[in-house]
Amino acid sequence: MKPERPDTPTELKVRALRYLVRRDHSRAELARKLAPYAASAESLDAVLDELHAKKQLSDERYAEARANWLSRKYGAAKIRQDLKAHGVAAALVERVSSAGELEKARAILARKYRAPATTREEKARRARFLQGRGFSFDVVQSLLRTED
Repeated sequence: MKPERPDTPTELKVRALRYLVRRDHSRAELARKLAPYAASAESLDAVLDELHAKKQLSDERYAEARANWLSRKYGAAKIRQDLKAHGVAAALVERVSSAGELEKARAILARKYRAPATTREEKARRARFLQGRGFSFDVVQSLLRTED
């Protein structure tokens, strides 16, 4: 739904701050949400630059918070995919997504399965579960080997 008249820069900034109060956003995500209300791309960039200069908008803070939230349930590959989809720079994605992957996988596996795997089929089921959550093959193999 396109508004009948575009927002002034002040109204655009207020709208952006309302989004940021609810949760952190990446620059690309916030730009996408504000674009229908902006008079021009230049006015939108000016508002986003001002918010970034005042440290009210930070891709780094967003990426760390999002990766932390997703890491309770998913592995590095899934986190990387999600952050890239939200417009976070590749260098920042790599830095925040791969910390402590083996420990995260162990915690997720312990929450899902209480007892160690006894059969080969059960190990395969657990490996598929972890790979579906975005953990690498190396992490899954080392975790299932240490489980024995």
